[in-house]
Amino acid sequence: MKLRDRVRDVRMIKNLLRGAEEEARRAGDALPGPEHLLLSAIALDDGSARRAFQRVGADAGALRDAIARQHDDALRSVGIEPPDLEDAAPGDAPKGAFRSTAPARTAFRAASDMARSGGGGLLGAHVVAAVADLEHGTAARSLAAMGVDREALAAAARDEAGL
Repeated sequence: MKLRDRVRDVRMIKNLLRGAEEEARRAGDALPGPEHLLLSAIALDDGSARRAFQRVGADAGALRDAIARQHDDALRSVGIEPPDLEDAAPGDAPKGAFRSTAPARTAFRAASDMARSGGGGLLGAHVVAAVADLEHGTAARSLAAMGVDREALAAAARDEAGL
């Protein structure tokens, strides 16, 4: 891999992980999960994650609301009224190494492996495919609530990434 490509890849990873941390803080979560990686991938400049959603006729812009509904429903199911996060102050930005949930680490590792196997750098589409492959969790429930077929989304993302 050329030095220029490595620099681009490092920048992409940094933007992805920083975005996932920001999404987690915005949602009031202590650690980023796969759903936060997915939201961050959609916001990446390469546009491949958003195009993967378009390929299956899904509105990537609706994902944040679907995730918020899943979080709220989970809290209500145990008798807790969800907090109003609109008025909440964001937490401090994390310092040091990226920390996340185990499923987020699994998804990131899978996305990185896909990127390496394709011979190129990491794309948002790799993250979409990796997260869509997860059968359980907030991301899977949110996609289902949106009417998105996870397998079709994963296939569209792999196509978008050239895999």
